Amino acid sequence: MFSPQNREVAMAAIVLFHSVYGFRSLERDAAERLRAAGHQVIAPDLYEGRVGRTLEEGFAFKKEIGWPELCKRAEKAVTDLPSSAVLGGFSMGAGVAASLWPGRPQAAGILLLHGIAEIPANAREGIPLQVHLAEPDEFAPADEVAPWRAHAARANIALEVFLYPGVGHLYTDPSLPDYDAKAAEATWSRVDAFLAAL
Repeated sequence: MFSPQNREVAMAAIVLFHSVYGFRSLERDAAERLRAAGHQVIAPDLYEGRVGRTLEEGFAFKKEIGWPELCKRAEKAVTDLPSSAVLGGFSMGAGVAASLWPGRPQAAGILLLHGIAEIPANAREGIPLQVHLAEPDEFAPADEVAPWRAHAARANIALEVFLYPGVGHLYTDPSLPDYDAKAAEATWSRVDAFLAAL
């Protein structure tokens, strides 16, 4: 529960949605890191305890649950968050975060890790949006990122996109071959600065 008293102490209220694998150490550790910086963070488990041991198994869980149900669970998870809460997510979780954006136009910021997601028609001008992507990234190819960036510019969004050449898609995850320690540390340093400026 995010009480008014707690909100005064915390620098930001943040929701972080997990990747297609499910809720794992990546999200748990990220939430703890941000809490240590003074933020209030929730990291909902949209798979309700199930974790994909492989990417294929994760996609199977996603398909079985269905995108509408995942978004419904996400909406329920943020009920107690203030309207200004930062919406964030990892890979698939970036899309989940964006699904809530139209209904939370007063979000203080949007944080997309390892993925891009649809920008709603009612996006507030000047809203800070920070994105971190591998380069290249099969799940966020350059020919999709370029028009997406142009769309963000037309919507007058305060967009920052950071590209990390030669790393794997989920390069912040120490449990995967994708992991790159230097890129991960650079990402979290930039996330800290992003959140501190909100």
